[in-house]
Amino acid sequence: MKTALDLVAAAKARIHEVDLDAAQAAIAQADVLIDVREPDEFRQGHLPGAVNMPRGLLEFQLSAQPQLQARDLAIVLYCKTSGRAALAAASLQEMGYLNVRSISGGFDAWAAAGNPVAAPQSPSFG
Repeated sequence: MKTALDLVAAAKARIHEVDLDAAQAAIAQADVLIDVREPDEFRQGHLPGAVNMPRGLLEFQLSAQPQLQARDLAIVLYCKTSGRAALAAASLQEMGYLNVRSISGGFDAWAAAGNPVAAPQSPSFG
């Protein structure tokens, strides 16, 4: 029986994962940057310009939005540490998307490296 880690390792073997040094260039060239974490994770902080499409809904949301159906779209995905994004990238490749990238290390590595994060706005009581 395969574990979740086995599935992630198999996905990572067949997708294009970019390291943090290449991530900013990949994002700059992307048509869409997708955060596949859950909405509560996204609200706590995300990469600037990202849209939230949780892993469990990703394929359905892409299929429902005509502007995201072109198979030559440049798509960059990320999650917390890169497992869900790898599975998502493999799934999108199976759907026929040709230019899918996943960020190695995910949001945690991005933030730990001091890269910009869109943080939630706290209410001002002043």
